[in-house]
Formats: sequence, C-alpha cells, structure tokens
Amino acid sequence: MMKTLKNKMQMAAVKVHNVLTNPSGDQMTGWLIVVLIVVVVGAVFMTLYQSSITQIWNSIVAKITNLLK
Repeated sequence: MMKTLKNKMQMAAVKVHNVLTNPSGDQMTGWLIVVLIVVVVGAVFMTLYQSSITQIWNSIVAKITNLLK
C-alpha cells in the first residue's frame, strides 16, 4: 500500500519536474499547477487542524497579554 503511494508520488513529482523544466512547454502552466497544489494542501491542513491552530494562537496571545500587564 505505502509502496504504491510512494511510487505514485514519485511519478507525480517527476511529471511536475518535467513540466517545469521542459523548454518547449509552457512553464507558467507548471507554476500554476504547483501553486494550486500548495493552496489545496494548505486548505486541507487548515481545515483539519483549525482547532489546534486556534488553541495555540490563543495561548500565545494570552501569554503576551499577561507579560504586558
């Protein structure tokens, strides 16, 4: 299971690399694909860990507020 997932990820990385480095292809399309992937992964990460991020942020703000008192 993990081996096939690893192989698929490696193949996707090779394809993205080929799109980005292909001199005859459109590099802008490759960069847009990379940006889209980063945005989607970031959105999933933020959705899954929103409560944890909020708790950590509130803890940081509380500590800073207590230091300023």
